[in-house]
Amino acid sequence: MGTELVVLFIGAVLVNNFVFQKFLGICPFLGVSNKIDSAVGMGWAVIFVMGLTGMICWTINAWILVPLGLSYLRTIVYILVIAALVQLVELYLKKTAPNLYQALGIYLPLITTNCAVLGVALLNVVKNLNFIQSFIFAVGAGAGFALALVMMASVRQRLEYSDIPPFLQGVPIVLITAGLMSMAFMGFTALLPG
Repeated sequence: MGTELVVLFIGAVLVNNFVFQKFLGICPFLGVSNKIDSAVGMGWAVIFVMGLTGMICWTINAWILVPLGLSYLRTIVYILVIAALVQLVELYLKKTAPNLYQALGIYLPLITTNCAVLGVALLNVVKNLNFIQSFIFAVGAGAGFALALVMMASVRQRLEYSDIPPFLQGVPIVLITAGLMSMAFMGFTALLPG
């Protein structure tokens, strides 16, 4: 069981990375990855929200929605859970880390509509994961998202001092970089069996 959880976690971080392999959460990925400190803060917020989302949504699905035959309400319920969790994170950061709260700006509330967070809740159901597996998968997905953010932020900070042709400056070089990073992450597919 322990090895299975490690494989599930590593798979969510590297092999099935939500940004580079599933292309989920691209808006905050591109928007917050300008500076490493804001990328790290957003990464921790996403890990926290995804971990709690995985646990709470699994519990609601297994104990309420499925037994009552309300599975068709799954997406709406998950969005409400995610919105509530993001509000808690936003209030906490506003109180304890006002600089990080200001740095994240509009992208913190955008976690609510981040398809990666909703994706982790829905994939837990599709993959038929149990409670512990759902939590591990959610935290791994959040860690993979955070890794992608920090990697992109570090590359973008280096790009500021690079001699880039004018027609590639700004969004084009960022998208090319993201594409190259995505192709590099494809090399991790050999890590998992089968």
